[in-house]
Amino acid sequence: MDHLLFNFGLVAVFLIVGFAFVYGALLFGSLLRPRLYGRDKMRIYECGEPTIGSSWIRYNIRFYMVALVFLIFDVEIAFLFPVASVITWFRDAGLGLLAYAEIVTFVVILLIGFAYAWRYGNLDWISPEPATGKGVKPPTSLLVAGRAELALAAQRSTAAPRTAGGEETASSAE
Repeated sequence: MDHLLFNFGLVAVFLIVGFAFVYGALLFGSLLRPRLYGRDKMRIYECGEPTIGSSWIRYNIRFYMVALVFLIFDVEIAFLFPVASVITWFRDAGLGLLAYAEIVTFVVILLIGFAYAWRYGNLDWISPEPATGKGVKPPTSLLVAGRAELALAAQRSTAAPRTAGGEETASSAE
């Protein structure tokens, strides 16, 4: 029983020292840092570069897709390391073929996911030009995006109506 209380006491001391270190550093920093805020202090600071343009721009979803695909495959490959470290134990226990089949199945599932991401363009850093019309580039801000969508809607409304097969209707052919 004393051994159990000793272990709980060690955990309690560790937590108390951890909280004291964190909050002590915050308190010490608040006492040392300057409290005067000037114009330069209130300016936006991003990686040492001055800001250019508005922050209300549309980021391409491909940045996030590439990052997510990387994380998924990175974590999944990390699951192979524990299996690789005990593969000799499986082999010695007569389960080498089973372990090998499980590893191959896991890698095949990863490759299917990789092929899917590749097939649908989730690994392309630069996407192909959208089919929005001749010379129309993708918008770079919300304001420009709104104007481009209005222009495209006006273009579509003035175009000749078409049937599902792509042929002009009788009223538009006259």
